[in-house]
Amino acid sequence: MKKQIVHRLLLGLLTLWLVSVLIFIGTELLPGDVASAILGQNGTPETIAALRSQLGLDQPAIYRYLHWLAGVLQGDLGTSLANNQPISAELLPRLANTLFLAGYAAIIAIPLAVMLGIASAVWRGSWFDRLANSLTLMSISVPEFFVGYVLVIFFAIRLAWFPSLALVDPDAGILGRLYACTLPMLTLVLVVLAHMLRMTRASVGAVMSSSYIETALLKGLSRWQIVLGHALPNALAPIINVIAFNLAYLVVGVILVEVVFVYPGIGQLMVDAVTKRDIPVVQPAACYLVVPISCSIPSQTCWPSGAIRDCDMRDK
Repeated sequence: MKKQIVHRLLLGLLTLWLVSVLIFIGTELLPGDVASAILGQNGTPETIAALRSQLGLDQPAIYRYLHWLAGVLQGDLGTSLANNQPISAELLPRLANTLFLAGYAAIIAIPLAVMLGIASAVWRGSWFDRLANSLTLMSISVPEFFVGYVLVIFFAIRLAWFPSLALVDPDAGILGRLYACTLPMLTLVLVVLAHMLRMTRASVGAVMSSSYIETALLKGLSRWQIVLGHALPNALAPIINVIAFNLAYLVVGVILVEVVFVYPGIGQLMVDAVTKRDIPVVQPAACYLVVPISCSIPSQTCWPSGAIRDCDMRDK
């Protein structure tokens, strides 16, 4: 176990380093730089060159990357080139907003997916099972931004129940934040619901075919008693794995959702930084988004073969 933990930590650090290198190279290959973005159309070659020299952009790219990496290793994320503010002071509030939205979606999505998955396993082949699988698969067959725009059209424009923009006031109470984040939360729930529902259904269904389940049925126990008392505890391993994977996706998959609803999270911050070519801000934001996925990829060795066969893993 210790060897595996050390191996995963080293692999995670290597992944973060490779991501930082790729992000730096990709941002460097984009046309323009932060000096051109700040000055805009009013910038002359002389003013752009002066601002580049002031920001240190006239230094070689490898020197600027190594300078940034040395600061990160010392716990200093550096300063934003666009507004000359400490990156940590700007990153932490955005990180808190992203975790709030991901937690809000997880509180709704996990119990709902498990309950619907158990109900689909109990009533396998019924109209409820077909309807639940069809609707959830339909929700993940389209991109997140499309789901978000559909929710905006119906719930924000036509019904006017929720705001179309998730502009969170720092002084707002918890109820105000929950109300403002309802539509982005529903978008994330619809996207991740199908994975957890189908794995719950497949895992519980695989256990239900066991001989001891048939014995419980012969004893006269109801199907719900058998599922909740016998099948579900033995089917938890793959369910927990797919929940952990989707929790990581809730954190890293909010980029498009935050952009659609103009939510002040870390995904929106990264998109704005890429637009301005603000590499010191893009680097820590992108590395943060990689951490949950690299640390939570489930191992299929603990999944029952019947569950994998019954659940369409191509959805992953």
